[in-house]
Amino acid sequence: MKISDEEKEGSPVKEASKDVLMRAEHVKVYFKGKNRRSGTVKAVDDISFDIRRGETFGVVGESGCGKSTLGRVLIRLLKPTEGRICLDGTDIADMKGVKLKQMRRKAQIIFQDPSASLNPRRTIRQILTEPFEIHQMTEQIDMEARIMELLNLVGLDAYHLSRYPHELSGGQKQRIGIARALALEPDLIICDEAVSALDVSVQAQVLNLLQELKEKLGLTYFFISHNLNVVYQVSDRVAVMYLGKIVELADYDQLYEKRYHPYTEALLSAIPQVGNSSFKERIRLRGEVPSPSEPPSGCRFHTRCPRACDCCSLEEPELREVEDGHLVACHLYHLKTGDSVG
Repeated sequence: MKISDEEKEGSPVKEASKDVLMRAEHVKVYFKGKNRRSGTVKAVDDISFDIRRGETFGVVGESGCGKSTLGRVLIRLLKPTEGRICLDGTDIADMKGVKLKQMRRKAQIIFQDPSASLNPRRTIRQILTEPFEIHQMTEQIDMEARIMELLNLVGLDAYHLSRYPHELSGGQKQRIGIARALALEPDLIICDEAVSALDVSVQAQVLNLLQELKEKLGLTYFFISHNLNVVYQVSDRVAVMYLGKIVELADYDQLYEKRYHPYTEALLSAIPQVGNSSFKERIRLRGEVPSPSEPPSGCRFHTRCPRACDCCSLEEPELREVEDGHLVACHLYHLKTGDSVG
């Protein structure tokens, strides 16, 4: 499902737009080390973006780039060090207590490992009942009917209700995780590597299920993955992250047709292609990913970038629009657009 309306500008509270469900402004998440020598880990460092209603906003990047931390801070499993996070026009960054609990009815998460995210001591019935118990809703609705509705939505039946998680397959457990996320009828679901722990054939089934649920229930997804093929399959827009920063953001078709950032080019070159001359040679990056506690000066990618110039190590590039809706944080984007570095 594509959302064609243009992104709105301005404050997320003062100018809440109908097509923007969540807005992040200058979000930072820093973790202090256990001692002075370990330093401060800048897991997410000054990130801003919008998530539009009804879209799948994909985030891709290498392990350790901060994408899972970003997903968890968006639903306040983690508190941001700085910045604003607005859900449906309301700033949730500093929420706590009852207000935070109420907010979580609007935003849920599907975790990466279904085996670790389901309580092994509880039956599937108890697991699906728990969200309603937490929000004191068991007396307000027909619990049996709602649980059966959730099972039907994810392709399971009453047979599974008396089972424990260890009695289910990986795909079935992840379907239960999806059903639990749907229980309170949220608007936004964070999919944190939701299919990476599954076999390839099961991945396809779960991805199809997520797409069906999105269209049927009008859901919005924040989809985190390191698998570029998966991101390409499900996303409406894609943000590429590197070392706590978004380096490129565009509609998925724009990004795969024309990418400006050298890091995005390297990632996409790793996708096997048949009969596509533009992807003949894989770009192999030099060196290792720097530590997030000691990021390089200037552009964080310059230590591995095959096109780095002097300015890349001196000044940090801003994420700016180079085409309609296509944002890039790179001093060298003029190599493709013909513009010069400012």
